[in-house]
Parts: sequence; C-alpha cells; structure tokens
Amino acid sequence: MSYLRFDKALMTNLQESLPKEILRTNRSGAYSCSSIVDCNTRKYHGLLVVPVPELDGENHVLLSSLDETVIQHGAQFNLGLHKYSGNVYSPNGHKYIRSCEWEKLPTTIYRVGGVILKKEKVFQHFENRILIRYTLLDAHSVTTLRLRPFLAFRSVGECTHENARASRHYDVIDNGIKTSMYPGYPELMMQLNKKNEFVFDPNWYRGIEYPKEQEMGYEYREDLYVPGYFEFNIKKGESVVFAAGLSELKTSQLKKIFDHEYEVHVPRTNFQSCLVNAAHQFHYEKDGETYIIAGYPWFKCRARDMFVSLPGLTLAIDEVEYYEKVMKTAEKAILDFMSGKKSNIEMYEMDKPDVLLWAVWCIQQYARLVSADVAFEKYGKLVGQILDFIKGGKHPNIELHDNGLLFIDGRERAMTWMNSEIGGHPVVPRSGYVVEINALWYNALLFNAELLMAKDRHAEAGVYTQLAEKAGKSFKDTFLNEHGYLLDYVDEGYISWSVRPNMLIASSLEYSPLTTPECKKIFDICTKELLTPKGMRSLSPKSGGYNPIYAGGQMQRDAAYHQGTVWPWLSGFYLETCLKVYKRSALSWVDRCFIGLEEEMFYHCIGTLPELFDGNPPFSGRGALSFAMNVAAVLRVQKVLSKFYNY
Repeated sequence: MSYLRFDKALMTNLQESLPKEILRTNRSGAYSCSSIVDCNTRKYHGLLVVPVPELDGENHVLLSSLDETVIQHGAQFNLGLHKYSGNVYSPNGHKYIRSCEWEKLPTTIYRVGGVILKKEKVFQHFENRILIRYTLLDAHSVTTLRLRPFLAFRSVGECTHENARASRHYDVIDNGIKTSMYPGYPELMMQLNKKNEFVFDPNWYRGIEYPKEQEMGYEYREDLYVPGYFEFNIKKGESVVFAAGLSELKTSQLKKIFDHEYEVHVPRTNFQSCLVNAAHQFHYEKDGETYIIAGYPWFKCRARDMFVSLPGLTLAIDEVEYYEKVMKTAEKAILDFMSGKKSNIEMYEMDKPDVLLWAVWCIQQYARLVSADVAFEKYGKLVGQILDFIKGGKHPNIELHDNGLLFIDGRERAMTWMNSEIGGHPVVPRSGYVVEINALWYNALLFNAELLMAKDRHAEAGVYTQLAEKAGKSFKDTFLNEHGYLLDYVDEGYISWSVRPNMLIASSLEYSPLTTPECKKIFDICTKELLTPKGMRSLSPKSGGYNPIYAGGQMQRDAAYHQGTVWPWLSGFYLETCLKVYKRSALSWVDRCFIGLEEEMFYHCIGTLPELFDGNPPFSGRGALSFAMNVAAVLRVQKVLSKFYNY
C-alpha cells in the first residue's frame, strides 16, 4: 500500500477531501494544482498554469480543469466536480472515486457500475505541459470516454467572466485542437495519442466558485469557457494519454513521453522522500540562470528565502551541483546590488539588511557539508566583499555602530523576515538593533576570519576577529536580559521584551556570542512558550498582541501573520540548538518533534509543508501551499541527525 493513500470514505466526503490539495511544478515556474478530488477551490488552481512573459510577470491559468464523462449504453456518468452558488456541487463525480494515491504520480481510481477507470497525471519537468493517462481497468461492454476542457486564460490573481472578446476560433492539429482565447496569450495545444472526435459545442459555465478565495475576502466567482469535447472509445486494458501544452507534439510520442516522466519521478514512500520531492518543486530556471522559488502558488524568488532554504533543499540531499548553480546566479545578483547596478537577475528584496548575512550563512553551510577549502576557493572572495560592504557603511539599510553592532531603521518599512504591513506600516516595527541580524553578523565575521586563517592570512583575519569580539560583547550587553532570554530588538531606548523565536537563530549558529548555558536557557523558554506540534510560534501567548489565527480578510491576516502563528522553518534553529546543547541525548526528542510535521504530508497540500500554521489548536495549515524554507529546515535537521546516528 502506498504511503500517500486516501480511500473511498475520505474521497467521497467533501468536508475531508476538498481541503487536501495536490501540487506539481516544473523548472519554468509553471504548475498544476487542484484538490485531490479535482475540484478547484482557489483561483490559483488549474491543470495548466504557466508564466506568460509577453503579458506580465505573473502565472496564468490556461486550462482550468478537464471533466471526464464515461458513456455506456447511452448513459452518461460525469466524473467532474465544480462548486456553484448556494453550496451546490455538480456534477458530483467524486461519488465514483474508489481511491486516490500518490507514489510516483497522483493516481485516482473511479468505478461506474462495471467500469473501473484509472487516471494518472504528470507535469513535465522541462515543458509547460500536463499529461493525463486514462486506463480502462475493467468494463463489460463498449465504453466511450468524453473529455470536456474548461478554459480560463487569465492571471492567477483574477477571475474571468463571460465576454464577447473571447475567441471561439480553433484549429485542428494531430489528434486534437489548438486555441487561444485572447490576444497576447500563447496557443493551448490539446491532443490525444488516439484518434478521436472533437465536437465543437461552445458554452460558458457560469458562477463557478472558489471557497478558499471567499474565505479570504477576495473575488471568488467566475465563468469558464468550454469550446466543446473530445470523444473516443476505450477498450478494457487500453491506456489513452491526453496532453495540454504550449507546443504541438507528434501524438505517437505521447506514451513514450509519459513513460519517461513516470520513470524519472522519485517515489513518495515516506516522510523523507516526500520532502525530497517537495524540494525539487522549488527549482526554477530562466534565461540560463538558476533560482529557488520561495513557495507556491504565489511567491517568486525572494533573496532571503533562497539563502535560508538553499542548504536544506540541495546540500542536505546531496545535490551539491544544483547549490552551485543557484549560487552562481545569486553571486551576480549580490555583486549587482553592492555595485549599485540595475540587475537583470530575478531575485527580489536583495536590499533587506539581513539578506547578505544569510548569504554568508548559506556559504558557511556549504563549507561544513562539502569542504571549507572548496568554499574558500569558490566563495571566499564574495564573503569578504559582503562584509567589507557592510563594514564600510555602503549598505543603504545598515549602519555599523561603534559598539560593533548593526543598526537598521524598520519603523516605517518592514526590514526583516517579519514583513507584514497594514496601511504601508509594519505590523511589527523591528528597528534599531535586531537580534538575529546581529547574531548573523557576529557569525559572519568569525566565519570569514576562519576562511582567512586557513589560508595563513592572519593579519586580515585579525581585523574580523577583533570586530567580532567587540560585537559579541555588545550583543550580550544589549540583548541578554535578566530572565535568561534575548530581547527581540532594541531601538534607541525602546526595548522589545516579546518572547519570539528569532533568538533561536542566535543560539543555533556555529559562531554564537552566547555560552552553552545561555543557549540552554533560551532553548528552555522557547520550549515552554513557543513550541507547538507544527513548530515555533512567532510570538509567545504570554506576550502582548498575541494573535494566533491566520484567517479572515487581508487586514486580519496581516495583523496575525507574525503575532503568534507558527513558522516551521524556525524549528530548524530550535532543533539545532537542542542538539548543540544536549548532543546525542537529544536525539529522541528531536525525532519526536517531527511527528506533527510528518502528519502534514496527508493534509493541506499533500506531500509538502505549507507556509504557516495557526498558533492555537488544531494548528490549521495556512498561507502558501508549499513553502521552501519549511521544507528546507526539516531536511537540514535530518542531515544533522544522520551524522549523529552514523557516528
């Protein structure tokens, strides 16, 4: 039995099945996503969602869904499912589902009387194309299959409505058709590997609703255009492949392409393999450059997210080559930023004050997991340039003070990872001396000194060591309070006493300004006040402003975003602190901390981790369906654990 398997009882219960989603991506940033019963519940859902650079920088839903109808003896059984006004679901195809599982490919089994039909879906790695294979496992009489495509041709951030501008024109191609609804859009090629009849029967299906958008206060109702349907007979034991993409294929090749994609997929047989598959979903390549997407379905490549994620998504699963490709692109973006040059690298928010320090941390992980010598040869110069850029006062959003600490102005603009804003002002105005920024600064100084010492450049190393000593002393004087934990930020007389998980970054770093007993106190208070089964709360329930439920309209969600919600990526630093303090005696505790996250392989977005969770039970998953930093943190800690177990 497959690890990811859902039976008839769950699949036919929409209250249980609709919240579960399946995501498939490729390296162009395109994706295919829906619920496990193939009922779209978000405007971001679609069978084929692709970037259309000719229009804008957003993804666009071309093929929203595909309804299948089984026909026997003139009777029609529609396997599709859509939500309409009044909480009406039609045509209720989910009642025919017998099981759904995902090992290599998402596979759904339908039973209609004596007909048993298997549906498998694959999204091509390097082409913007969805492939669906239908196999008739059993039938006692002539069976016809009808496929009805629902077209949207609109941005993921919008809904479409019936209009006279939409083109009904289509051209016949090899075993299929091609069509484009609006100028500027590419043509959508829909083909089968079997001769079929396309029946032109244009209709708008009006009032389809997306409950996830309704929950968040967005536009949630749209009309979808159906140009007609494909129809063909299918025999018992026969497989037929449907393809929808941006280029025409020889349909005789469809079976071969599908089989190849099947073979290259890594099976999802346990927690680890699910996370490895999820890690690969963030890969993105464009114009010869290589990136990490921050999350799906709405994030792009954000610099901070990329540097925090990269070691876990690559080095932790022994994919060093991909790390180096991403860093080659990232180095260009860093150098462009430091030189003040407008960059053509699509890596956003490079100007945030912690980003360059996370880049150094990212290189430090490479040095530990690959080789310090190779790290110096490849990235040693870059590390030095970054620190000299900051030390020389050239960073537009950082001041180096005489006490050795870095000072930032975050009163009017969000400058750290806690970046939610309402009315243009940060919800959490983290300003002045910020705890994780200065911890990363201390760590970066000593890491650079280490690289220089290894090359016998003692005089240069001494400059950074001396500055680190000053910063380390000031760090403890500024942040360490009498209660044994770290202040979150200190801004010209204002002290943030809130208990937040950012202090765990300081305690987990290889070069930390804190002693082991001090790290233990931080670990203990975070365990008592911040730990949940899904990771670390962004704020203690005992602190003022605790707001743990990420729900409601945009303003309500922004107010809660970092005020008690749970962010699993911070658990990586919590567990690394635990191992640092307690070493091998902590192994069983660290293992137990993964239980709540492994459960998430079967909820929210199947086989991956969402962006965040509510801070109170039942700790519901929220935000983006799949989030790079969260997946990376678990993989990174698992790599650390493997070293203990193999000791």
